[in-house]
Amino acid sequence: MILGKSQIQKLTGAWLPFADAASEGLPLGQLLRLGLFQVSVGMAAVLLLGTLNRVMIVELSVPASVVALMIALPVLSAPFRAILGHKSDNHKSWIGWKRVPYLWFGSLWQMGGLAIMPFALIVLSGDQYLGPPWAGEALAGLAFLMTGVGMHMVQTAGLALASDRATDETRPRVVALLYVMFLAGMAVSAIVLGWLLREYDPILLIRVVQGCGVATMVLNLVALWKQEKVKPMTAAEMSEVRPIFLEGWRDLMAGGAAGRLLLVVVLGTMAFQMQDVLLEPYGAEILGMSVGNTTWLTACNALGALAGFVMAGRWLMQGQDMYRMAARGLLVGVGAFLAVMFAAPLGSTVLFYAGAVAIGVGAGLFAVSTLTAAMALPEQGTAGRGLVLGAWGAAQATAAGLSIAIGGALRDSVGSYAMAGGFGDVFATPAFGYAFVYQIEIVLLFVTLIALGPLVRVLPYVQQPKSSAARAGIVAFPS
Repeated sequence: MILGKSQIQKLTGAWLPFADAASEGLPLGQLLRLGLFQVSVGMAAVLLLGTLNRVMIVELSVPASVVALMIALPVLSAPFRAILGHKSDNHKSWIGWKRVPYLWFGSLWQMGGLAIMPFALIVLSGDQYLGPPWAGEALAGLAFLMTGVGMHMVQTAGLALASDRATDETRPRVVALLYVMFLAGMAVSAIVLGWLLREYDPILLIRVVQGCGVATMVLNLVALWKQEKVKPMTAAEMSEVRPIFLEGWRDLMAGGAAGRLLLVVVLGTMAFQMQDVLLEPYGAEILGMSVGNTTWLTACNALGALAGFVMAGRWLMQGQDMYRMAARGLLVGVGAFLAVMFAAPLGSTVLFYAGAVAIGVGAGLFAVSTLTAAMALPEQGTAGRGLVLGAWGAAQATAAGLSIAIGGALRDSVGSYAMAGGFGDVFATPAFGYAFVYQIEIVLLFVTLIALGPLVRVLPYVQQPKSSAARAGIVAFPS
């Protein structure tokens, strides 16, 4: 049977649900190629938050507080994501490039950090001695910081470039597709790394981490190749005075809801991310899981987040309020942390994996909903797309890093005090330090719900047009 044109178009929409994210200025092939930068960032996130933190705590016997500090170091550059976005909005170049220079140098930083990271970890573990006693901590901190700077620079500039090339109609769906590619990159990387490191070996770890560094450059080079057109600037354009960052930030905050939205993003992200440095060590130390099995926890998280994304797509298609969806994600997180806590006394790895998936679902719902809200914010004066995306990313990344550092410190201090009998013999177990952190996260989830309330009142459901879902881009997600 020969299909007609209309039937082929229906098939395309059914089997390629992001096909309508493409446009004349950004064909689907170039869009998918551009999205590879999200895959490289997802791969680096799996290494930093999953594989390496478990290896350092369990195999290398590095204190969790030191590991948490190392993982939190990349956050030092996170507040500058908004500045990076604003700078790329107004970057001056004789050949007219705005985003590609930031993508290129971000890739170099990310690859450089991964290249020196395994050797820094060897020095940190005490297997080799180089210089003063603090050399290991300094080298490992430098490696994590370089990788984090590169990730933030690449992601901010890449999202802004995709937004530039998309049309007003397709831009939200382009951002949605890139978010999916980030989650897919995390899931696939976690599975591959878990398989490669199913039996821990220091030399194999060096090869895997440095291989990820090489893969970063390959993916990002393919992603940025011929993505930004050469548009030579005139001398008048080069001498033109561009708005400073404070002007753009003032314009963004003038919208009214932007400040509270960023507060909600900070609180909610802290609530979900405080366990990032502890989930895999918890599975290894308390439930006796292997390196490969605990690395797959990151894949469970990513797949859960993808499921949350699907649910958000369906609800937005029905015209539901994005802030109510964020609240649902927070409530799912409460149940997820309870499941993880009870996995230890019950000795159930199944319940533990289920909790890890549910954490991903709740975090995914919350992240998509707040990103939707950020994309729906009206443009205010000099606040460009790069600044808006950078502000959302800066709030999220900063909160994640702070919560990771706090979570590791609380686990060490409270766990040591409990093991010494400070809370009595009943609580003198290795699991108590982890459980204390999970309880703090549950409290933070309820605090976030309180902060979220005024936004729902400011933008009630009855005033939410269904077209807002289309503006956010989630309406096109496969469901």
